[in-house]
Amino acid sequence: MSSTRILESEQIERKLQRIARQILEEFHKFPELHLVSIAGNGEPMGKRLGAIVAEIGGCKVHASTLKLNKTAPLDSPITLTCEMTSLKNQHVIVVDDVLNSGKTLMYAVHHILNSGPQRVATAVLIDRIHRSFPVRADFCGLSLSTNLKEHIEVRLADRSSPSDEAVLHD
Repeated sequence: MSSTRILESEQIERKLQRIARQILEEFHKFPELHLVSIAGNGEPMGKRLGAIVAEIGGCKVHASTLKLNKTAPLDSPITLTCEMTSLKNQHVIVVDDVLNSGKTLMYAVHHILNSGPQRVATAVLIDRIHRSFPVRADFCGLSLSTNLKEHIEVRLADRSSPSDEAVLHD
């Protein structure tokens, strides 16, 4: 299996900065935003994106995590780390690292819609453009056309990884 680095640390940081600015441009009239990160790699991306939005936009960012079974979303309950009622009439952005088929984002957005938000948007670092579901990324760092056998792995810096990178495996 061969691997190709498609994004390095500084490129990922620039993309997160750009996504944050696009979010603020779109939601500048609202004093608070809710960032709901998909459990897994969506969490560190959501934390970093939330920190950038709060720092440059001056708005209050509420962060929470949505947990679901990505391969079989209907087989186990979808849970959210905040109260569903806190999203009522709010502006919500669902965050994940990679948009592949759209399945994960579709089920996440569907779950959030049950809370009655005013608006829901999606933000991803990489969009692979392999739609099986009618979902798109409202805010995207990189759109990349890949074949179905390829896999994109995003590593965001934390205790286990010293730097950021996105890698394409075939």
